[in-house]
Amino acid sequence: MLSVGSPAEPARTDAIVVLTGGAGRIHRGLVLMDGGYAKRMLISGADSTVRPVELAAEYNVPPRIFACCIDLGYEAVDTRSNAEETARWLRTRGYRTVRLVTADWHMPRARLELAAVADGDVEVTGDAVATNPRFGMLVREYNKYLVRRVALLVGYR
Repeated sequence: MLSVGSPAEPARTDAIVVLTGGAGRIHRGLVLMDGGYAKRMLISGADSTVRPVELAAEYNVPPRIFACCIDLGYEAVDTRSNAEETARWLRTRGYRTVRLVTADWHMPRARLELAAVADGDVEVTGDAVATNPRFGMLVREYNKYLVRRVALLVGYR
């Protein structure tokens, strides 16, 4: 059965990946980093004009945390490219476990896309940020999920 995601139980992973695009996601990732739940964090899909020092100021985080432990991914523009950017980042660092942070309604498709490009090499823990989506948006997202699931089943990546 398909359902929207929920926050994950406290558990340490090698990395945290935050997919940009909605309120509360970056904040959730930073809270997890502050709690020691991972070594490093990727913010995937960051706007190319955003700099780490600006995010540090916006979220009241010491810039040294961004310098040592947080990477900004500027390549992703959608969920599929978020997954590709994330998989490359994880492989480059040799990470095997990741906590994926995105909106609850987005989690099923985000996990599907990441699993497709990670080829079973990475254990993904979904850590969804609670939202209050409208029904129409849920229907659109479910349709996107179904289309991608079928595409992956027939071998289209």
